Amino acid sequence: MAAPTAVLGQPAPGHVDSSVEDAVAVLPSLFVPEACQWLSTTAGRVALEGYSWMQAVQWIAGSGLYQPRRHRSHGPRSFGPTTVRIAQELAQLSPCRPGIEYLMRRTGLSERTVEYHLGMLREAGLLAWIVRGTRVSGGPAQASEFALMIPTAFDEGLGIRTVQRDETAPGYTRAACGIAEAGRELMAKLAKKAARKVRKPRSKPGSKASGKRSRKGAQQGVVTGVSGEARCTPIQVGTSAGSSAGGTYSPHEEKLASGEAKSPTPKKSTKRAGGRRKQNKVGRRFQLARELVQELDWLRGCAVPRIAWVARGVADAGWTVTDVRAWLHLRGEVTRVRRGSGLLAVLLTEAESVLDTPTKRAAAIDQWRGAQEAARRHRIEQVRARTERYDGDWTGPTSYRVQQEVAAAFAKVREVANGGRALLHADDGVLVGEAASSPAEGGVQGLRDEEIAETRNDARQRLMMGDTSPITLAVDTLGREEAEQLFGPALVRHGLQLAYGARSSLMTYGR
Repeated sequence: MAAPTAVLGQPAPGHVDSSVEDAVAVLPSLFVPEACQWLSTTAGRVALEGYSWMQAVQWIAGSGLYQPRRHRSHGPRSFGPTTVRIAQELAQLSPCRPGIEYLMRRTGLSERTVEYHLGMLREAGLLAWIVRGTRVSGGPAQASEFALMIPTAFDEGLGIRTVQRDETAPGYTRAACGIAEAGRELMAKLAKKAARKVRKPRSKPGSKASGKRSRKGAQQGVVTGVSGEARCTPIQVGTSAGSSAGGTYSPHEEKLASGEAKSPTPKKSTKRAGGRRKQNKVGRRFQLARELVQELDWLRGCAVPRIAWVARGVADAGWTVTDVRAWLHLRGEVTRVRRGSGLLAVLLTEAESVLDTPTKRAAAIDQWRGAQEAARRHRIEQVRARTERYDGDWTGPTSYRVQQEVAAAFAKVREVANGGRALLHADDGVLVGEAASSPAEGGVQGLRDEEIAETRNDARQRLMMGDTSPITLAVDTLGREEAEQLFGPALVRHGLQLAYGARSSLMTYGR
């Protein structure tokens, strides 16, 4: 078994606890080289549980036997409260396999600081490697596994007797079987220290002097090894070193918890009244871009940063997505889009200068909403007419000639119901006209050229919007020949193609 290397020289008297000064006066400085920091080569014994191990940690912290700066030129200067905090986290693990990130998250320390203090625990003989962690490129990092060790200096300083119960077992399995009378009182003090929890010292960020005093208190008063000093000091208001008994009133904690009294130093809330921070210029641009991509179908799939750059002018002017949609309605609807961001850039040209006031934008929004309502009602009428035409109980004939005769019969019936020219003969029930001898008066005769042209233009505009009802209604009532005389053969053929295609599942529009 390799023993800890003895480095000549005693620790400074200011760092040695008075209660253990006599016990460590004859002990050399403590340092375990890296070759002896493995479980198979260590001279210490394995701690049976974390509580007894923390007694050894507290003894090392208060004795001053281990001074890290004697063996390296960088890192922590002493075995202090930070090392004890990390030791407390290790004492709670079974098996002791802590990751560096885990200790960073639990203690709030940096990676380099955690590595420094783990190395100090190994050099003091309190930790021994069972498995050393590795970091293989391309694979997951493996955490190191440690054994909690009690160094031989601790047993010698307190007069602890150990026994090897199994001669065939390694030397680190020996167990304590007794303690000298001189070390019992010291062991009781170490037990109290081991039961305490070392927490991160709190410091006020108000001044540098208070920060220095808090760090000094953390080094001197938080962890003092086995000394009999109090670990905590009463919380006082202010940074003055004088007594505050006559000036500041500090209510009892029970009154603070029950709401009967208020703290003399209330914390200021860093949250805004609305709960969220106010957006800056870039945030407003990206918010408008996300809303545009969600609401405009022809912008689906466009990159939000690109749309934010295109709409930066209107976003900086305070426009909302409703304002933008109203402006796009004024510019005209689109049916075929190749590149949505480019089209949006063209449509938003000079938008903020045309609708430069909230009143103008409100008027545009009203106009857009009115158009939306009109389009909605028009779609309802189309669906209703299509349902009445194709979803009824009666199935129309397939022959085109028969369809014309049926349409003519229905047209005459409607004229009779409305008091028109068609009359129903009372004797035989045959439909005849007032002027049966002159059948040429039906159809488009009697209409002026201006009326026919106006009718064709209206049907053409409706057809461009996808409405084929004027043409199909004319074909159903007048017949195809007279419908072609009224609208023209090309317009009637186009309208019937769209009407028949709308009932087919193989044809789609607007794609």
